[in-house]
Amino acid sequence: MSITGNYDQYHRSGSTSGGPDRPERCVCCVRTMKWLPVLFIALVIAWSYYAFVVELSFFTVTSLLQRILFLLFYHLILIMFLWSYYRTVFTDIGRVPPRFRVPRSELDRLLRASSEEEQKHILEAFARELPIVTRTLNASVRFCEKCRLIKPDRAHHCSVCGVCVLKLDHHCPWVNNCINFTNYKFFILFLGYALVYCLYVAFTTAMYMELIWSVSGREGKIDGRFHILFLFFVSLMFAISLVSLFGYHCYLVLLNRTTLESFRTPIFRYGGPDKNGFSLGKLNNFQEVFGDDRRLWFVPVYTSLGDGMVFPVQANHLPTVGAMNSAPSSELSNTSTRITLMAKDDLDDVVPTRLETVNEQQHQNHNPNYHQYAYHLQNGSTNPREHRRRPEDIV
Repeated sequence: MSITGNYDQYHRSGSTSGGPDRPERCVCCVRTMKWLPVLFIALVIAWSYYAFVVELSFFTVTSLLQRILFLLFYHLILIMFLWSYYRTVFTDIGRVPPRFRVPRSELDRLLRASSEEEQKHILEAFARELPIVTRTLNASVRFCEKCRLIKPDRAHHCSVCGVCVLKLDHHCPWVNNCINFTNYKFFILFLGYALVYCLYVAFTTAMYMELIWSVSGREGKIDGRFHILFLFFVSLMFAISLVSLFGYHCYLVLLNRTTLESFRTPIFRYGGPDKNGFSLGKLNNFQEVFGDDRRLWFVPVYTSLGDGMVFPVQANHLPTVGAMNSAPSSELSNTSTRITLMAKDDLDDVVPTRLETVNEQQHQNHNPNYHQYAYHLQNGSTNPREHRRRPEDIV
């Protein structure tokens, strides 16, 4: 790990971008081009609305009751679909708080460091005050040369957005936004409701495929049948593509894994590489994204647990008693969350419990929706989930 390659450029430019400023006109063009996929999706939805409501429901369906039912279910699905898509597109990305940024004095020390090992010790000393448990391949603290900060657990630098993003899954051009900690629930709901929307449109139009090809059934409306026919094939095509994408992300949610982590295994300070290091059992993994309130699971409102910086981990990735005794007192006293988790084989029985926290108010100031939480094993409980608490009840 060496940061000196870009550090001179950093001092010369006086910014963290690592390069000269681009012309304003070029930047505006790039930003405009990024919205083209979103505009394309909006136009497809607008056309499908016309084809389904006008051409199918009013000009093809003859039964008044059937027309009402078609339109009722269609608009319910459409509202949830558009709501989820809107929240996915316009939710601000989770940016890394300033306390993770390495100050200029430490950057100067890194520049003067004579070896990578010395740089490693400097970053380790600074990160001792931060709640991070993951490391790089050479066991050093994860440092972003472009943003000049220590990366929180599961955070990565997005080359499109140009910043480090909390719990980054991927950057999606179809929403012109990073899929990350702040909008991952909305993204999953967007995929789910989009799939339901496409399947509903495909099945309802398929019922009238024979009729629209019949000249006697479409006298005077020959042009309209092509809207319905095209709507059927477009909705079926999107449904086929969405099935695999939605299924894959459901799989990742149940394993508490991001797309990046599925390709690049996270490395823990204690325990080494482990793709399942953040997995707490399927229900707990699901609730980490969708929250504890079942009434809001499938509603595009923010209910995710945590603050995007501190994540519960499995017991084999926690420091041993010996390591905790040998650790400096400052490292232990500034730990934001003390997490207790029993054996890995008992993960299906993990439930949240009351936290012992330090500087809790400081973390809440970074994120007003932040709920500190942890998990432990309720020994002797026949039904451990009956002790589950709502996040707002945890103090």
